[in-house]
Amino acid sequence: MCCVVILTGIGADEQLAGYSRHRVRFKMSGHEGLVQELAMELGRISSRNLGRDDRVIGDHGKEARFPYLDEDVVSYLNSLPVWEKTDLSLPRGVGEKLLLRLTAKQLGLGQSAVLPKRAMQFGSRIAKMEDSHEKASDKCTRLLTG
Repeated sequence: MCCVVILTGIGADEQLAGYSRHRVRFKMSGHEGLVQELAMELGRISSRNLGRDDRVIGDHGKEARFPYLDEDVVSYLNSLPVWEKTDLSLPRGVGEKLLLRLTAKQLGLGQSAVLPKRAMQFGSRIAKMEDSHEKASDKCTRLLTG
């Protein structure tokens, strides 16, 4: 049997400081700067990520669900102080998305709870197959036809 619905993790990094740029912002501006950065990212997620991801998933005949963007989840996470959701003074693979990591540990997923974030294109090593001068925002000239 084939699945029709895909659960995605979109929204977790944007709300729980999962990107390396969040560490940079925290080091430069402390908790206040981090809160501003997270609010900005959550505010632009619909125009930056959701349309693109929904089109890609839909192109494969699937429907996307975004549990981290559920209204109740977003409201709950926004009600918490940033230092309860993340601790960027801790090492990489521990401090970012701390709330999720602690939950995973409680669920018996201790080993995976401390894995650092790794983007799919780097984790799968597919990025090494491409021209190293390309950026994710570039249009792929190999796919353009006349």
